[in-house]
Amino acid sequence: MKFIPTGLSLGATVTNIDLAHALDDADFAALLKALGAHGVLCFPGQNLSPQNLRDFSARFGGLQQGVSGIHEPGFPEISVLSNVIENGKPIGLPDAGQDWHTDMSYNNTIGFVNVLHAIKVPQRNGKPLGDTLFANMHAAYEGLAPELKLQLANYTVTHDFNKFWEGMVRRPGSTRKPLTPEQRARRPPSVHPVFLTHPITGRKVLYCNPGYAIRINELNESDSERMLNLLFDHQLQPRYQYRHSWTESDVLMWDHIGTLHNALPDYEPHEHRLMKRCQVMADRIFDPSFARAHLAAH
Repeated sequence: MKFIPTGLSLGATVTNIDLAHALDDADFAALLKALGAHGVLCFPGQNLSPQNLRDFSARFGGLQQGVSGIHEPGFPEISVLSNVIENGKPIGLPDAGQDWHTDMSYNNTIGFVNVLHAIKVPQRNGKPLGDTLFANMHAAYEGLAPELKLQLANYTVTHDFNKFWEGMVRRPGSTRKPLTPEQRARRPPSVHPVFLTHPITGRKVLYCNPGYAIRINELNESDSERMLNLLFDHQLQPRYQYRHSWTESDVLMWDHIGTLHNALPDYEPHEHRLMKRCQVMADRIFDPSFARAHLAAH
């Protein structure tokens, strides 16, 4: 494998690898370390079957099932993200990821990795649409004022799935409906530290995102709101960002713990986009034995 960094705050292209074939231990360890170092990895020109996509993703942790409500037939671990309509029905979730967030921060077991395979990428005048923005939370932590790091060192944040969902419901033209009490009960809020120690790099990251974070628990409501807005403004500075322009057959993989992302909906309904996604949970990566087995020896 060869890793070619973007030269920006995030991102690297990975060449000389075919993800349709099983990774050996050395390559797997190299990809883990690259995730920590670069946050976002692009594997261009990949031709993957659904099973290939699932098997590659499953090396990194347990896979969430039914994340979008529409999945690949026979593969509940593979969500379909698309604005394509067939027989009057959407074939996938049309508005996934369209605001700054990191997946599954509202869950007790947070997300570790997203793996997206680009099947159709909309274009206009020869330029791709539907770029994805990323922000580097290692760099965002390091860029905080020392007194703020000290103040927030032992603070926690409540993350709530309903915050992001309600934001999408309010968007013009949204087909989402408010969550029912039963749906909300199935995804209760969760609490995580403001700063997490990243399991690959061993460095601190700012684990607090505009999509799901609703309250810093150690502050009163008004102080919490001011602090959250300060953190959101800080972490979304252009110097921390990278913008990925998609090419069909790209596989893009990113680390949820160390990054935020935002999918840009700059395409029309007739400009078709189709992605297939696996959501990898952080059910193994924080286990010290996992790190010893897959990082220390390589």
